[in-house]
Amino acid sequence: MTSLQVGDRTPDFTLPSATGENVSLSDFLGKKAVVIYFYPKDDTPGCTAESCAFRDSYDVFQEAGAEVIGISSDSVTSHQQFASKYQLPFILLSDTQNQVRKLFDVPATLFILPGRVTYIIDKNGIVRHIFNSMLDFKAHVDEALKTIKSM
Repeated sequence: MTSLQVGDRTPDFTLPSATGENVSLSDFLGKKAVVIYFYPKDDTPGCTAESCAFRDSYDVFQEAGAEVIGISSDSVTSHQQFASKYQLPFILLSDTQNQVRKLFDVPATLFILPGRVTYIIDKNGIVRHIFNSMLDFKAHVDEALKTIKSM
């Protein structure tokens, strides 16, 4: 398997959301750009900081015609609690088997921690930007906004 690169067509997937509904990437294609951010774990310091940064900029993403989707291997119940605790207005998807993480070839950090990578996908399903940083949580939002605004 080769890594997903800028310019590639994004593979479709379907995962359960925090509301229990199945959400597919194809639900948004042709309508909106999509920011998908993979993160290690609900309610941990770095992941909370990143998710709250996306929350605080969510209106800007919406105004720019983009949807934000967070994906981790946490359960639907964990996502419900995380979204409720921090008033996260965007979609959180549960990838308990890490199938989508593998589909996107998101690397592990130190071979054990699930990676933190953000993909910006245009409304035609093409990857326009990939940002990988385990420690610079807010930069994921900044990079995504910069890319969305330039599309």
